[in-house]
Amino acid sequence: MNRLFSEYLLIFFKGMAMGAADVVPGVSGGTIAFITGIYDRLLAAISACTPNKLVWLLRGRIRETWQSIDGNFLVALLAGVVTSIATLANLISYLLGEHPELVWSFFFGLILVSVVLVGREIQRWNLWTLAMLLVGAAFAYVITVAAPLQWPVNPVMIFLAGAIAICAMILPGISGSFILLLLGLYATVLGAVRSFDVTLLTVFIFGCLVGILSFSRLLSWLLQHARDVTLAFLTGLMLGSLNKVWPWKQTLTWRENSQGVMEPLQQVNLLPSNYELLTGAASYWTGGVMLMLAAIVLVLGLEWFGQRLRQD
Repeated sequence: MNRLFSEYLLIFFKGMAMGAADVVPGVSGGTIAFITGIYDRLLAAISACTPNKLVWLLRGRIRETWQSIDGNFLVALLAGVVTSIATLANLISYLLGEHPELVWSFFFGLILVSVVLVGREIQRWNLWTLAMLLVGAAFAYVITVAAPLQWPVNPVMIFLAGAIAICAMILPGISGSFILLLLGLYATVLGAVRSFDVTLLTVFIFGCLVGILSFSRLLSWLLQHARDVTLAFLTGLMLGSLNKVWPWKQTLTWRENSQGVMEPLQQVNLLPSNYELLTGAASYWTGGVMLMLAAIVLVLGLEWFGQRLRQD
């Protein structure tokens, strides 16, 4: 198989993994980008999409523009993300409804091993990096326990939600889907994906474009000029987000969203034994632990494969 084709096919599959993660409220596509080794490249490619590139295109500098924004990489990755969201949205929604403990167990293991891998990238630990780790963890934890709002469904709010959610999507540890859940628009956007509501999706995507082009440049600059401190903060984000993805929860209160669907409002984490006692439902803790371990092995395997690919 052609080496170049293999490289972009792998990027496509990484995009699919990012898309699958972004569908789940509590799991960030940025985490997947980080653990699969494409995070810096992704930020650099997005940051290169500046207004002057439009001027280049108008002047006929198509090849130069494409190369400067790493166009092949972006297209392969975006194709994977879109393919995943379009094909897996219904499946993941079904699995979350029917087997939430198992799905959350897999993602818990995924994020847990990511904390170790990203933290390992920090070259020098000092007071500043430790402080930013704690700040990131505290910030993510507060986000995960925040009470959901209910933004109105109109073009302005959908645009703003897209701009905010996409910033979270490229941050490891903070899920764009969970931000939509906090804003009360998760069911609305997921429903638009299922029904292919072109108008709503266009507004949402435009908001995402504005948000990501603005935020990616800041994040890329921070990683270049204050990498250890920034990585410590991102590691803290993932650490704090573990509260959200703990598989065994008891729902204390419910609320009706804008689509008329009941969804959890306040939840508390439980041990598997307490979960069975208090909820009367099976915890499937054996399968949950196995899926946590499977996620850890998968991530370590991807890292090993990526290192081998870079060495060849």
